[in-house]
Amino acid sequence: MTDGAGSAVGRPGGVDEPSVQEQAARACDPVFQHGVVVGFDGSLSSERALAYAVGMARRSQCGLVIVHVANRLPATVWAGCEPPVFVDLPDHRTEILGLELACADYLAGVPWILVERGGDICHEIEEVGREYAADAIVVGSTHGLLGKLFGSVSGRLARRANRPVIVIP
Repeated sequence: MTDGAGSAVGRPGGVDEPSVQEQAARACDPVFQHGVVVGFDGSLSSERALAYAVGMARRSQCGLVIVHVANRLPATVWAGCEPPVFVDLPDHRTEILGLELACADYLAGVPWILVERGGDICHEIEEVGREYAADAIVVGSTHGLLGKLFGSVSGRLARRANRPVIVIP
């Protein structure tokens, strides 16, 4: 059985419920295995990274996995003095990005999917790359004060990832 997004869905509590790894393997279309993963948030640098990734996927004749890491707001649970937790709020930005990408002419002829994740940007992009056994990860460079203070996503990803990371200025 599949859900609307084409991902495998097991029966809850059923004896034949597949493991998480089996679900991920079934949900991952072979077209996107060994494809190109690109981080995209709609910024100018991520648009440049997307353009480069589209060309790479076209030349390699593989799928393009576009990753948007949604904002999750940290909040502290005050009553029990518990450690900080993340409040999972809907991020409508992913829906808007998906509509913009669906209308983009430059994506014609390249199989692509948009994957939304929540959490640490670097970790989530790396995780998607692992799930899809990506041949490369493409990201835009970070310019600005926050990148200089906390380290850029592209720099952290280049140091941590187990696959080639291409940083587009």
